[in-house]
Amino acid sequence: MKGAEPLGALAERARELDDDARSLARLLRALRADPRTGARRLAERVAQRLAAIQRERRRVARLFALRRSLARAGAHVVAGVDEVGMGPLAGPVVAAAVVLGDRIDLPGLDDSKKLLAADRVRLDAAIRKQAVAVGVAEIWPDEIARRNLYYAGLEAMRQAVCALGIAPDHVLVDARTIPGIDAAQTPIVGGDARDGSIAAASIVAKVHRDALMVRLDAEYPGYGFAIHKGYATRAHRAALRELGPCAIHRPSFVTVAQLTLFEP
Repeated sequence: MKGAEPLGALAERARELDDDARSLARLLRALRADPRTGARRLAERVAQRLAAIQRERRRVARLFALRRSLARAGAHVVAGVDEVGMGPLAGPVVAAAVVLGDRIDLPGLDDSKKLLAADRVRLDAAIRKQAVAVGVAEIWPDEIARRNLYYAGLEAMRQAVCALGIAPDHVLVDARTIPGIDAAQTPIVGGDARDGSIAAASIVAKVHRDALMVRLDAEYPGYGFAIHKGYATRAHRAALRELGPCAIHRPSFVTVAQLTLFEP
């Protein structure tokens, strides 16, 4: 077809556009008007990519159904709250509170535990860019020991809400009710997989804590914090036996006490 853009260039443009649905739709219209066989094959691939983008947008939109319902009832500042780091033998419990803006474009949003580390980092950056407010709080091992783990998690979430800098009309929480805040709350069991605001908070908290544990690995070498983030892996337990606990281990945890007091 004389004067037509080379098919290789069209294919490269399709790859570059990737998640840009509007530009992909324009390219698809151009390809469908192109009589070349190669253009028709490329059009099929672009159409499949567009369909996948639309499915993902519908999935993410469903995660915000409750937020839309709350907005219709007058709650326009809705915060999602979640905590991470309840199980590790070392490091803090970290909670995040996130208030997203009106326009949400977060393909791939999900429970942080279901995501690859690179996807969490990408989404964390997008969440922070689109958020009206983000609050993060850390509760360290000495306070975990004083409060006990359950209440340490609640306190981390309370502090994260207070760190937002704005007062939410409603707070969506993963499975619990946070004491000491004035806003109405809705606890959602499995909320980090079922609600977009809570999922966003789980990602922010996880990325924050992982980065913190990487920094602490340099301060407390030998334990492998950058790899296991303080969780009770075989390598971490072996390091505890050999080195004993450091300042960021949780002495109130039975596993830490056992590995410190007894030989393997």
